[in-house]
Amino acid sequence: MKAAILIFLGTVFGASIFPAPAETLLVLSKREHTLAVVDPSTLKIVAKAPVGEDPHEVIASADGKFAYVSNYGGGRYNTLAVIDLVGHRALPPVDLGGLRGPHGLAFVGGKVWFTAEAAKAVASYDPEKKNVDWIMGTGQNRTHMLLVSEDMRRVITTNISSATVTFIEKGATARDWNETVVPVGKGAEGFDITPDGQELWTANAGDGTVSVIDMASRKVVETLSANVRGANRLKFTPDGKLALISTLGGPDVVILDVKTRKEVKRLKTGRGAAGIQIQPDGARAFISCTPDNYVAVVDLKTLEIAGRIDAGEEPDGLAWAVRQ
Repeated sequence: MKAAILIFLGTVFGASIFPAPAETLLVLSKREHTLAVVDPSTLKIVAKAPVGEDPHEVIASADGKFAYVSNYGGGRYNTLAVIDLVGHRALPPVDLGGLRGPHGLAFVGGKVWFTAEAAKAVASYDPEKKNVDWIMGTGQNRTHMLLVSEDMRRVITTNISSATVTFIEKGATARDWNETVVPVGKGAEGFDITPDGQELWTANAGDGTVSVIDMASRKVVETLSANVRGANRLKFTPDGKLALISTLGGPDVVILDVKTRKEVKRLKTGRGAAGIQIQPDGARAFISCTPDNYVAVVDLKTLEIAGRIDAGEEPDGLAWAVRQ
């Protein structure tokens, strides 16, 4: 792993000339193995930091003071990179031991939740105690992305090679956890829950469909022929009206109307796209155009590209950090 030395643009010995804004966009570069901290108002890079080999996903702590990055390696690697976003320094990485292939990330309840693809598991890491304090196996192949409820009683993950979604839910006692495995389309990966909590949509890279799961019954109620082969991520706008789907298998980001289930637009972004981060106020979306080495800035009112960010080669994972 590269030396954990934080490199700040316009700084001397880590002392920033221009203070970072309260809200920042975090962008991973897979080829350069860096995390870029971007001022969303100017689209300029405030800082860059090395994050280890093959970084795929990034998440910020609830107070916006730390960033955590999964070093994936297709199951070869087993670390989380840690960046201090206040002190302007990279911290020692977290060694996950046998939990290899960390990928999907969430920060809930003061903990970093992650998938471990090679271990067929999900787990949580406590930054304060500096230990992995919970592990749950899925028994599914390529456990990849995840969401965690705010009360930490429900963890949901997609399993790419098994073509399933796993619901892991707290049981009646502290020791009990119940798992429900829902078959979906081939290559299920990127997914999101509608803002009203009623449905889960997962984009299926293998067959180009979107599976719609009713959250109450835990059953697929509809399969949309969305033509999104190679689908990578799916995100809803905060108002729940639109679903954005990136695909590494084509030149377009597909935008669907959630209510009608119909395609609204195919937004041309280049040769493919991966990570999606929607600004909390719903004004813009940021989309990693990985093959073309830039992040597209999409105006969600006009559904047009309104800018671009050059944050490193092969951008992928994105996150939003809010300093408390």
